[in-house]
Amino acid sequence: MQIARLADARPYEAAGHFNMCGLRLQGHEATNTDAFWVGLSHFLPGGGAEESSSPLERVYVVLSGEVCVTVDGKETLLKPMDSCHLAGGERRTIMNRGNLPASMLVIMPYPEK
Repeated sequence: MQIARLADARPYEAAGHFNMCGLRLQGHEATNTDAFWVGLSHFLPGGGAEESSSPLERVYVVLSGEVCVTVDGKETLLKPMDSCHLAGGERRTIMNRGNLPASMLVIMPYPEK
């Protein structure tokens, strides 16, 4: 078993994100996961992510605050403990339109080797 402590989590840059701090909780440099990694994204009010897609599926779990995820022009407001699955290739935007910070887990597989 590998333990990852929040106090030891290191920030990482996420392309196309703004007013957001990402922390790596599992995978990459944090632990030796084989199939996926987990990040914790903190979005300030007005923070978000530009429209983009990934060839890999991913899951978002909102922990606190509210995050609006837009796919194919349809906006969905996710509240605490709501989650969504994005299929590979699905284009999305993320936006915190609230006046409080929002925190979200990101679970994503590694690219195939």
